[in-house]
Amino acid sequence: MTAFPAPPALLPMTQIRCEVDALVSLGAAPAGERRYVPLGSGTARGPELNGELVAGGVDWQLARSDGVLEIAAHYVIRTEDGALVEVRSEGLRHGPAEVMQRLARGEAVPREAYFFRTLMRFTTGAPSWAHLNKVMAVAVGQREARAVLLDVYRLA
Repeated sequence: MTAFPAPPALLPMTQIRCEVDALVSLGAAPAGERRYVPLGSGTARGPELNGELVAGGVDWQLARSDGVLEIAAHYVIRTEDGALVEVRSEGLRHGPAEVMQRLARGEAVPREAYFFRTLMRFTTGAPSWAHLNKVMAVAVGQREARAVLLDVYRLA
């Protein structure tokens, strides 16, 4: 068996806090319950990206029959210098049934009690932020009653 080379480094990029509105269910669909969560304002703070989230993003979700929640969030960050950066984030959230029920009720649950990870890509036309168009990142998430927290790491 061939040995794997060292994995790519993960570099701290930013921490995102996003206020969320109430979940809206579209009902049972062929692949599971289709729903979305309107995203409000928020912040991005970290060594590589600082700014404010522009209200109006959406987190589309699919609650699968196996208890996994598929997540596809799409929103915009306005950087401190006024540039607009599109964020596309796709991921999964799952855990023991009792933990997921507590989250659904809005209870505080430590992020170590469940799996919440996303893959992130960025798009911008701002010349000073054009390097983000070449970035892939991963995030570890935590769900609160009225907010989502993401610790974002850039793949080196």
